[in-house]
Amino acid sequence: MTVRVMALSAAIAAALTSGAYAGPCSSQIDSMQARIDAKLGAAAALGPSATEGNAALTHRQPTPGSIAAAEEKLGDLSVTRAVALMQGIARAREADSAGDKSACEQALADVERAIAE
Repeated sequence: MTVRVMALSAAIAAALTSGAYAGPCSSQIDSMQARIDAKLGAAAALGPSATEGNAALTHRQPTPGSIAAAEEKLGDLSVTRAVALMQGIARAREADSAGDKSACEQALADVERAIAE
């Protein structure tokens, strides 16, 4: 019985450990994500606003596409920039999960340049 318990414990520990694997630049990605969130939050606070439409009263969450469309109507040019930042972070996360440190660092450098614009 103890062999079965030990084997089960080892299997559980292995499953928990594999889910918690951090890639070669996970901490840099987390740091960059926090910077992006802060930058986009600040831009949203400064950007123009519009009156609430009827669709806002339907108790449905807006989609990223509907938010982008509304911001484009307001003339907010940061939508394209926000999309570029999020695509860069997605590339970094993909490279990180593949263990490709070089591609991850390149994606983060691209995001860094996009933030500085």
